[in-house]
Amino acid sequence: MSSDADLLADRRSLRRKLTLWRVLAVLGVIVAAVVGGLAWRGDSPASLSSAHIARITVSGFISGDRRTLDLIKSVEDSSAVSAVVLRVDSPGGTTSGSEALHTALRQLAAKKPMIAVVDGVAASGGYIAAMGADRIVARQTSLVGSIGVLFQFPNVSHLLDTVGVKVESIKSSPLKAAPSGFEPTSPEAREALQRVVDDNYAWFKQMVRDRRHLADAELATVSDGRVHSGRQALGLKLVDQIGGEAEAITWLEREKGVAKDLKVRDWRRRSESSSFGLWSLAEAMARGAGLEALAATIARAADQPVGLRLDAPLALWQPAAEK
Repeated sequence: MSSDADLLADRRSLRRKLTLWRVLAVLGVIVAAVVGGLAWRGDSPASLSSAHIARITVSGFISGDRRTLDLIKSVEDSSAVSAVVLRVDSPGGTTSGSEALHTALRQLAAKKPMIAVVDGVAASGGYIAAMGADRIVARQTSLVGSIGVLFQFPNVSHLLDTVGVKVESIKSSPLKAAPSGFEPTSPEAREALQRVVDDNYAWFKQMVRDRRHLADAELATVSDGRVHSGRQALGLKLVDQIGGEAEAITWLEREKGVAKDLKVRDWRRRSESSSFGLWSLAEAMARGAGLEALAATIARAADQPVGLRLDAPLALWQPAAEK
């Protein structure tokens, strides 16, 4: 009986070892496939050391996060980057975040030829980002503009009255923490916030005036908050050319002396380019398998923030929901 028990234990131990080795073998094949695929396609980190055109993507909500600013600085400092294609597909974000992003892009453009390509939307803060480039190219059906500033906050005072809840507060002054959302906004608080919005709006319009070289009448036409199609934006001088990345690269080669036929390499934020990240691993596997559409979808999902900062003035375009 003891020999049978020993035999059974040995078989179980052998089975566990075989399972472990099978798992390790499968993981090894996956890793080899990913690395081989990336190397074959020229997307490995080592490929960033040879001369190329860097592609920086600005998408989703713009918050001016540190990782994005660090990425732009890394591109600026790279001796291998000959030029930059800034791909913009964003409805905007906070005004302070958009300002920080624009400033970083202007510093980059001072050292590297840069052109912005509007793939889908460059509205509000997204357009502020696009103006960081030397030239803006947009597709005919892209949405461009929404030059304006917004400050939104929920007011649940009526709901609290309905359920019988009152929020008490002790303030150093009447305008402290106003608006609170727990009580009706006073005329004084509304006026103070309007002055902040107006000041940010004036800053935004001045940027458009300076970067796009618009006269007063031209600026007034484009700065009422509406979005324009790419074709309309061209006539309004908000963009310089209709087209996509191919047209952008042609302009870099023709006007900025960038060498022809350079590879275009994606530069990603540090945590997303790490091979240990789940999102980046999934994207790398999709690219290695030749599934570019899936890889792009995964990349967009990884770029979305976990939460949005809505407690600051916004340069954000969002279609109003139907009532």
